[in-house]
Amino acid sequence: MELTKNIFFNTDKLVENSEVKISYTGEFYQNNCEKVTVHYGFGQNWDNVNDIEMNKTELGFQCEIKLLEGETFSLCFKNENDEWDNNNGENYVFPLEKVSQELIVLEDEPKSIGVARPLRKTYLWSKKIKLAVYKLITYLPKIISGNYTKKAKNNNNN
Repeated sequence: MELTKNIFFNTDKLVENSEVKISYTGEFYQNNCEKVTVHYGFGQNWDNVNDIEMNKTELGFQCEIKLLEGETFSLCFKNENDEWDNNNGENYVFPLEKVSQELIVLEDEPKSIGVARPLRKTYLWSKKIKLAVYKLITYLPKIISGNYTKKAKNNNNN
């Protein structure tokens, strides 16, 4: 996702308390700088300010950042000569979205899908009745016709 020219993120939305990968292909990358550091903070007051050295790749300078809480994510870039790319003094500022509450799994909640329950008596009785009906359907015609007793006699003679 490109939110600003030459700055790309690996996600569609910047969400608080998540990881994001940043790719920078701006002025310092185009001028073949060897070392670029991203300077960033959160909110209007640049809370939790931090600096991370970015890795130079063929896709630009890249790094991963843990997004903290705040309404905005602000950043700028510095090269090895202490030159700044700060969007002409305005800094690069991106809105942060809150974490959707329905997706949060609380640690206290059990993670199993349930406990095995014993079979109900009605289920057991229904199985017994089905077995009895099956035996009646299968063996009753044989007993009435006499085929069942003949097979029994033939098995006894052998």
